[in-house]
Amino acid sequence: MIDWLASATGLEPASLLTLAVICFFAELVRGFSGFALSAIVIASAARILPPIELIPVMWWLEMTASVLMLRSGWREADRRVVFGLVIGAAVGTPFGIALTTTLPVGISKLVALALVVGLAATQLARIRMAFLATKPGLFGSGLMAGVVTGLAGIGGMVVALYVLAQDAPARKMRAALVLFLFLGAITSMITYLAFGVMDATATVRGLTFVPVVIAGVLLGQRMFIPRFEHIYRPFCLTLLILLASFGILRLAL
Repeated sequence: MIDWLASATGLEPASLLTLAVICFFAELVRGFSGFALSAIVIASAARILPPIELIPVMWWLEMTASVLMLRSGWREADRRVVFGLVIGAAVGTPFGIALTTTLPVGISKLVALALVVGLAATQLARIRMAFLATKPGLFGSGLMAGVVTGLAGIGGMVVALYVLAQDAPARKMRAALVLFLFLGAITSMITYLAFGVMDATATVRGLTFVPVVIAGVLLGQRMFIPRFEHIYRPFCLTLLILLASFGILRLAL
């Protein structure tokens, strides 16, 4: 069975199993926090597959997780906030892509990751950013998420920062992240198809890991229970800092 899957996906059996373990852990975190799947997989699996091949695989994983979590996301999220972030991100992404064509890739990623670390540390220190509670703050955050998506593909981390800055129950913050990532996945597929990034190999690889995705998300969702809600915000902010710091370290080395 493993040999057949390895042949179908074009991966060595050891690489296939390693990716399965990484995806399960990433989906476990996604099920609990509502985000961080792609950041964890790309940070952990870039030595197995280049990012350009990982990104379309992540689409299938993100979409599967989003469908599993969409019911609570649609019911509990502040849709006005989510739609504002989506609109801002759609406007900002072309600017990020334009910057990517003029800046060295390493510098653009470093700027984006350093921004995430700084903002997350500010929130973890409980420094209030009143601007984020305004309408310009909403669209500005979406715009910045789009720019960072074009620069380094981590726009979801910026959206997480905005959502975590809100004075809202943990379940509403998590639902907003779930809904944003679902809507973002729909628009991303159009881009991937237009640029030929989503091909048959990426589709087979993504579908191969769907059972792992389902198991990880369902277990992660079971971990999100009322008595753990008080750790949600510090957990997510710490996770953002660790992921971004790891990315900076990899660039430095």
